[in-house]
Amino acid sequence: MYQLIKQIIKTGIKTESPPLPDEAMRVETQRLQEEILHVFGSALNIRHVDAGSCNGCELEIHAVNNAYYNIEGLGIKFVASPRHADILLVTGPVSRHMVTALKRTFDATPEPKLVVAIGDCACDGGIFGESYASCGRVANVIPVDVVVSGCPPTPTAILQGILTAISTPK
Repeated sequence: MYQLIKQIIKTGIKTESPPLPDEAMRVETQRLQEEILHVFGSALNIRHVDAGSCNGCELEIHAVNNAYYNIEGLGIKFVASPRHADILLVTGPVSRHMVTALKRTFDATPEPKLVVAIGDCACDGGIFGESYASCGRVANVIPVDVVVSGCPPTPTAILQGILTAISTPK
């Protein structure tokens, strides 16, 4: 418990202020919207799965979805069902009781599907590691396409991971 509290105090607040708007950002946003439409034919749909995290990464994912980062302005939205998703964002070390749920969510996601592991716990087990209660990293349970390390990663890093996943040919 003390190790977790020490990590929280050491990390501090990760969410940074948004960049100043300029014309180059507007052109980049339009280019990304066109690329997403070209690759997926519609908006990019994300399903978030919490596989047993401490909720630090979830706070940063929510920050990506707020008005500062405006992820929906890029044509990327969160959905409630894996059957409508193109990408799975998985956070936390996979706890033993979440293995079946994570596999079912992965199987319910239609092809082509991408998996992005968010945070140190999802990438390598983090401070929880592998134990009797945890399978460790997400790649031990389902295939992962992109990892975004950090405890927790910044909203910019999360957005960069999502964009890397869609631009990487499968």
